[in-house]
Amino acid sequence: MAHSPVIQQNFKSPGPNPRKRVPYAHWAILFASVALFGVIFFLISDIAVATRANSLVTQNKPASFQQVSLHDKINLPLEIPSYDETAVDNSFEIPEVNWKSVKVLKGDTLATVFSKLQLNPKELHKIVRLGNSTAKLKRLIPGEELKFLIVDNELRELIYIINNEQSLHVIKSGDSYTASDVQLELNKRIAYAAGKIESSLFIAAQEAGIPGSMTMELANIFGWDIDFVLDVKTGDRFSLIYEEYFLDGKKVRNGDILAAEFVNKGNVYRAVRYVDSNGRAEYYTPEGKSMRKRFLRTPVDFTRISSKFGERFHPVLNRMRQHNGVDYAAPAGTPIKAAGDGKITFVGKKGGYGNTVMIQHAGRYSTVYAHMKNYKRNLRNGDVVKQGDIIGYVGSSGLATGPHLHYEFRINGIHRNPLTVNLPDDTPITAKYRTDFQLNTQGYLTLLDTLGRTSVALSSSAMTDRRL
Repeated sequence: MAHSPVIQQNFKSPGPNPRKRVPYAHWAILFASVALFGVIFFLISDIAVATRANSLVTQNKPASFQQVSLHDKINLPLEIPSYDETAVDNSFEIPEVNWKSVKVLKGDTLATVFSKLQLNPKELHKIVRLGNSTAKLKRLIPGEELKFLIVDNELRELIYIINNEQSLHVIKSGDSYTASDVQLELNKRIAYAAGKIESSLFIAAQEAGIPGSMTMELANIFGWDIDFVLDVKTGDRFSLIYEEYFLDGKKVRNGDILAAEFVNKGNVYRAVRYVDSNGRAEYYTPEGKSMRKRFLRTPVDFTRISSKFGERFHPVLNRMRQHNGVDYAAPAGTPIKAAGDGKITFVGKKGGYGNTVMIQHAGRYSTVYAHMKNYKRNLRNGDVVKQGDIIGYVGSSGLATGPHLHYEFRINGIHRNPLTVNLPDDTPITAKYRTDFQLNTQGYLTLLDTLGRTSVALSSSAMTDRRL
């Protein structure tokens, strides 16, 4: 039987051999099995780790800690454990810090203050043993203030406020204390005031806001040219420029008068303060002449002049007699001052003069002080005195009807009227300081011009102080 060519063709070309495809399928199955095994192993390991971790947490968790499951771990956010305050160590505490302020009372000592504050006396002993550094604490004055820094009942710092500008600080260092003075820095301002006298200088100054101490300083500046008991009249005017000191915005005190003007009976007197390179401070006229005279116009604070210079009827001798001095009535015991620098040439009783002191001054000048109650203790012939030194006290010894000072002023032994004699000036500005003097005082003089015009136009008795 003959075969078909097609079938024959099929036998001749049977196609790919099936045995050759088996190796490829085998490898595919092998790789798939390995991959599946790896995934299963990874999942089993992850679950084992999570289970182990969860077991450890469970063993060590506090009572308030909520157990975290694998599901919670996957589904964020996690729950934050609550805070257990009882587990905190509170053994360290912040120490109590306490500042205490104590006003010193009458009879108080540092020991009594320590006792009131229940401070250890041993600490007081350590502070006292510092010697001169804390000597001020041994003399407490009523009204003064002490500040104590106390930490856990132990004194750490003590501040003794001496005044508005100075305090003593005692600080504990280790087991001992150190002490130091602290000077507070004040702010200085310039102020001015002007006034017109209607009744008295002190009332006009008070209305202008000037304290009594500064009014006395003003009178002292012009005291060699103006007798503020006899010469001041209604309508006289004054102006002054002065310093004020502040601490933390609060006025602490007044400073020096920097410049001043006084118009007395139409006569204008001016003074400016100047400090030279040696620190010597004086008041001068605008021309540089010293305001200070070599002699005081009046050597005693008096109530009235009971007898002037010239011929008069003597109240004891009952006849006319030349009076070679001026009698200043004053209460018994009022201090008498040396009119100028000089040397004592006589101390003792001298006839009708009673208890008398005589002073020889440089050159041709001499002064006599009579009718004293007594002399300054230990005053002797040959003693050197300075202007303003107390030499005795007002009395009524000798030919006197009441307590007063009989004062004489002599030039070359000739009596002169102490009320009208031209007193010699003190040392003027030296040539080497003149330029600096003018530069430092011209501004004050210009301001005095303005204040002078203002005080003339015053409708009231005074202009309150203003600050520059």
